[in-house]
Amino acid sequence: MFVLLALVFALSFAFLGVGSGSSGLSDLFKGIVSSDTGSDTSKLEKQIREHPKDVKAFRDLATAYQTKNETQSAIGALTRYTELRPNDTEALQELAGLYQTRAQELNTKIQEIQAENALPSRALFLPPSDTVFGKLYADSNALGDPIEQAANTLVNSETSDLNTDLQVALSSAVSTFKKLAAKNPADAQVQLQLGLAAEQAQDIATVITAFRRFLKLAPDDPSAPQIRQALKQLTAPATKAKGKG
Repeated sequence: MFVLLALVFALSFAFLGVGSGSSGLSDLFKGIVSSDTGSDTSKLEKQIREHPKDVKAFRDLATAYQTKNETQSAIGALTRYTELRPNDTEALQELAGLYQTRAQELNTKIQEIQAENALPSRALFLPPSDTVFGKLYADSNALGDPIEQAANTLVNSETSDLNTDLQVALSSAVSTFKKLAAKNPADAQVQLQLGLAAEQAQDIATVITAFRRFLKLAPDDPSAPQIRQALKQLTAPATKAKGKG
């Protein structure tokens, strides 16, 4: 999977604009308008309560929440907008990107929790290995390391819900890209984005289907050689198993 993972990181950066130099201007713009966004969201939420099918209000609310870096709230508003305007492919593209942003946020939070609870070298806490208790702690079927076990329990408890939310965000990105692909079946880049999102969600069947469609639509695309290599890697086990049968 190493080749595929490298491909995902490289192409994801390209699609998300990482390293393009635009983030500085975006941050500056957010800083300028941030003082007004709180009142904007309140007004828009009130407007939506009074007019629950106000399409423009939902669209504006999603944008306002994005300006405040409140990704989950932006997802909620934009999801409702796409329900009211299901043929707005630009909004679907944006929604898929928001799910991916949310997944990145959750993954970062999980990593922060794990780092905060990381232990120093367990050798500092364990009795000498040549003692009775040292041998017991070293035996996975005996006592084990109580400090390490307690730390692992704490981390698992704190990250359990976050991991669930992460999987939901990744799966939602895939389902949104599928909707976009259904509306733009001849768009090779959408198929590529779908395949990359599916890989992050570990939906290998969708990865294979999307990558094959991408290659059919854009066999000479600069990314095509990498995609072919990834497909070869993904389908090799199945091919070998079939050959043995």
